[in-house]
Amino acid sequence: GGAGIQADLKTCAALGVFGTTALAGLTAQNTAGVHAIEPVSVPFLRAQLDAVLGDFRVAAVKTGMLPSAEVIHAVCAALDAHAVKVVVVDPVMVAASGDPLVGREAISALCEELLPRATVLTPNLPEAAALLGWEEREVSTLAHMHAAAAALHAKGVGHVLVKGGHLGEDSLAVDVLYDGREALELPALRVRTSNSHGTGCTLSTAIA
Repeated sequence: GGAGIQADLKTCAALGVFGTTALAGLTAQNTAGVHAIEPVSVPFLRAQLDAVLGDFRVAAVKTGMLPSAEVIHAVCAALDAHAVKVVVVDPVMVAASGDPLVGREAISALCEELLPRATVLTPNLPEAAALLGWEEREVSTLAHMHAAAAALHAKGVGHVLVKGGHLGEDSLAVDVLYDGREALELPALRVRTSNSHGTGCTLSTAIA
C-alpha cells in the first residue's frame, strides 16, 4: 500500500543503506490509508528481532506502528539486549482518516518505556497531542508546536521533531526541532499533492 515497511525499505535503498525489518503488525492498506490491522504475536516478534539484531551490526533502529503495550515491551527489551544506540521513533498512532490505530495502554507504554530510549521522535500534530494527552486543538499553531516539542523532550527523548504538515494550508510547511537547549523552525515549500501516504515513514527512516 505504500506506507510502513514498504516505504521504509524503499527509502533505505534510495539512500544506499541495507535495510532489515521486523514486523509488529500486518496491515490492509492502499494509497488512501490503513483499513485493517492484524498484530503479530509477541513471541514471533521477539524471534524476528533476535534474528535480525543478532546477525547484523545494526547502526540504527526506526520504529513505526507498535499496536500494543506487549509489543512495545518486547521491542524495548530487544533494544536493551542488543545495545542499540540510535533509535528513531515514528509514533504511528492515528490513521489518515483520524481513526486511532493503537489503544491507551499502548500509548502509555510508548511514553513510559520507548520514549526515554528515543534518540529522535517524529510526531505529527495529532500524534504529539495523543502522546501528551492533549486535545488536538492544543497543538494547532506554531507556538503550540514549540510547547509540544518541549513537553515531549521532558519525557526523556533526545531530539523531538514535531512535523507541521497538518498546520494550515500555507505555501510553507514548518517543522520544529528541539534538543532541550534550542528550538529550530525548519520551513519548506509545501508540496501540493494527494500522494502523502507514507511520508512520515519515509522521513523517519531517512533520519535513522
